[in-house]
Amino acid sequence: MQDFQAKLRFLPLSAQKVRLVVDLVRGRDVVDAMEMLRFVQKRSAQPVRKLLASAVSNAEENFGVSRDDLYIAKIFADEAPTRRWRRFGARGRFKPILRRTSHVTVVLREREL
Repeated sequence: MQDFQAKLRFLPLSAQKVRLVVDLVRGRDVVDAMEMLRFVQKRSAQPVRKLLASAVSNAEENFGVSRDDLYIAKIFADEAPTRRWRRFGARGRFKPILRRTSHVTVVLREREL
């Protein structure tokens, strides 16, 4: 059994927000997951959909596997480096802002008949 993998690194969204979308498609067929992600009303749905399309095209072009036989074996979002930003406030103080990023990984497998 062979795994087909794609990674998205330094996505400028927090891992917590990306996990909401990632959890919806875990374990589903690739075609169903792509169709579902088209209609999810979350900002992280579009990058996850593009990542999934990239993994599918890796499997099709490099290994000759049909997209109808693929399913999402693993998909997860990890925390990436956080940029510390500052916004200046009253009386010479500043308010720290954390700009979080995430790494998303998808692993596809071929269904065994």
